[in-house]
Amino acid sequence: MPLYLDTHKHVPGLTAEAVAGAHARDLEVQGKHGVSYLRYWFDEATGKVYCLAEAPSPEACAAVHREAHGLLADEIVQVREGA
Repeated sequence: MPLYLDTHKHVPGLTAEAVAGAHARDLEVQGKHGVSYLRYWFDEATGKVYCLAEAPSPEACAAVHREAHGLLADEIVQVREGA
C-alpha cells in the first residue's frame, strides 16, 4: 500500500492535546476509507503538522481528515521509506 505524508502548514491554536485528539479521531474513522494513519509530528510554535499514512490514494487520506475533524492538509505527497 502506498505511503503518504500530508502537511498542514498552519493549524491555529495548535497544542499537543489538540493534535493528539485529532489523530485519535482519524484512527476512529480511517478504516471506512481503507487508510491507516501511522505517525504524526507537529510544531506548536508554527502550527505545522505532518501525518504519515498508508492509503490507497491521497483522496482517501483527505476523506479521513474531512470526516474526523475537518482539518484538511495543504499538501499530500506520496513517499517511500528509505534507510
